Amino acid sequence: MSKAVRIWHNFVLALLGILALVLLPVILLPFYYTGVGVLITEVAEDSPAIGPRGLFVGDLVTHLQDCPVTNVQDWNECLDTIAYEPQIGYCISASTLQQLSFPVRAYKRLDGSTECCNNHSLTDVCFSYRNNFNKRLHTCLPARKAIEATQVCRTNKDCKKTSSSSFCIIPSLETHTRLIKVKHPPQIDMLYVGHPLHLHYTVSITSFIPRFNFLSIDLPVVVETFVKYPFWYLISLSGALAIVNAVPCFALDGQWILNSFLDATLTSVIGDSDVKDLIGFFILLGGSVLLAANVTLGLWMVTAR
Repeated sequence: MSKAVRIWHNFVLALLGILALVLLPVILLPFYYTGVGVLITEVAEDSPAIGPRGLFVGDLVTHLQDCPVTNVQDWNECLDTIAYEPQIGYCISASTLQQLSFPVRAYKRLDGSTECCNNHSLTDVCFSYRNNFNKRLHTCLPARKAIEATQVCRTNKDCKKTSSSSFCIIPSLETHTRLIKVKHPPQIDMLYVGHPLHLHYTVSITSFIPRFNFLSIDLPVVVETFVKYPFWYLISLSGALAIVNAVPCFALDGQWILNSFLDATLTSVIGDSDVKDLIGFFILLGGSVLLAANVTLGLWMVTAR
């Protein structure tokens, strides 16, 4: 029994660590619920998301553009999708477009994109769209008035489904820059202009929403940190030790595993115990040589750097 415990205790510890991480939402369930969005726990002072109409601690984000956010993983996946896909557009009626737009002079930026707002306004954004003759035009519009309460689109066809006289206006921004509509009800949508990864690095979030006002929004983060990292190291170390110990090598647990395996499989085939021991010896010798070679190669690669 002691040998069996010694052989499998690393696997058991690794499984316990994984189980603790999986069951963390269940443990916190009486006090915190999940699956409805991500809660803002911190916004860095230099974050582009900060401001009067930006994000604040305690805000619940439910969507990034048309991408639903129910947990931290969704938040990260939505930001990655927005970063690597072309800028999404917004439907606007022809009458609203005519009312908000004004004559502009468009010019090319160094990266090849087009700019058409020359007043250095913090609220106006250059948009591009195709008219009824499929000609690409540019217009400078007040961003919030132009895209507020509108559906997203890729082409004019997406807007024709609701109105025949609508256009799909797409923000004309520098490379890697995106205009992102962040929904955090009941507050008004935040309009973010910048690289999506800046939101990822300057805004801290959690999937756990307090059920009661007196509960701290930081408590799940603290608990998750204390559970995640020690158990992650426990999983990594125990898993690695379990794999190494299972190698058929002299003085490791793999030697006992191999002997038990040979006893169970070769006893009925090979009656001579000396032959069976000889087979086991050569397997152990080969495993020991391979393990020693890997350790030597690893040390050499580390010292060679």
